[in-house]
Amino acid sequence: MGVRVTTGRTLLAAVMGLGVAFSAQAAEYPDIGPLPQLKINKAKAELGKRLFFDKRLSGDAAISCATCHVPENSYGSTEALSPGYPGNGHFRNASSLINTAHKKVWNWDGRIGTNLNDMTREMLTEDYIMNMDMRIMQERVKQDPLYVQMFKDAGYGEPSNGSVRKAIPEYLKMLTSKGSPFDKGTMSASAKRGMKLFKDKAGCIQCHNGPLLTDQKAHNTGVQENFDVFMDPMNHQAFIAFTMFQGIPNYMNLKRDPGYYNVTLLEEDMGKFITPSLRELKYSAPYMHNGMIKTLAGVVDFYNQGGGKDSRKSDLLKPLKLSKQEKKDLVAFLEALSGDQLTSGQYVWKEAYPSEYPVIADWTKVRN
Repeated sequence: MGVRVTTGRTLLAAVMGLGVAFSAQAAEYPDIGPLPQLKINKAKAELGKRLFFDKRLSGDAAISCATCHVPENSYGSTEALSPGYPGNGHFRNASSLINTAHKKVWNWDGRIGTNLNDMTREMLTEDYIMNMDMRIMQERVKQDPLYVQMFKDAGYGEPSNGSVRKAIPEYLKMLTSKGSPFDKGTMSASAKRGMKLFKDKAGCIQCHNGPLLTDQKAHNTGVQENFDVFMDPMNHQAFIAFTMFQGIPNYMNLKRDPGYYNVTLLEEDMGKFITPSLRELKYSAPYMHNGMIKTLAGVVDFYNQGGGKDSRKSDLLKPLKLSKQEKKDLVAFLEALSGDQLTSGQYVWKEAYPSEYPVIADWTKVRN
């Protein structure tokens, strides 16, 4: 729950001795509140749902979007570092997709700030993620009679790559939080105390604000590196593929995730990451861009001590000096931001797929 405040506010915090946030400041940020309603085309969303859970959309037909974005885990990765495409690992934790349709910037490093169509294309085509040639994907979809009918019913006509990139984002609109104690006004007394701390003494609202509880900006909070990225060859080769393609200087010698530096190539942005939404945290562990914190209590402890150690960490992060009860109350509030799990048939495609595309065994050894 990092912070970004002006020098004047920092001086005020120092003078008053109350950490990094005060009730007077909370009003200066977009208040937390309910999410707006999204218009959803039912036929297009249903098509997108089938595509999201279809392993045939990956190069070797072994993984789907849901392999990393697990419904029971708030559509995020259950592992610290996501699995990645078979034959390599990954170097980040796949964050929750719940409410992603409400965002204006995507990825932990914020490198996509256009639309979910572009985000979908990257996830499908990157060789360390789903490794799909979209020409092959189009032909696979065309050969499935049910897809042909669903594309027609959705108004897309004949199945195409462009329509796939439209249908999946339409489905993601369905993954919107609902039923949380926070939204229903049924929070416990502890959670209500935690919300006050969130806005005041703990200062979380300075970065976690608005309906999504994120400012969607980049901050360096000093999260410890996950060295499995560099020690495990499977993860490291994905990291190398990413940094090489992104044009990161000296990428072979890099032993940290560059984060927002990838977007700006400015040294001061090294190690900054986009503020995550705090909704549905109850089900989306582990936390942070690299899964280094396993519990919500651990997250609160991390910020209570003023974040981690990093030469570029914001000097606005200070120890919060929360008591044991205050930490429990803050966790209670964070848990109250989680609502109904979106795991029923309304959100998850539960029907079988045709089996004409079996997983390619030992695909790295296949020769034409």
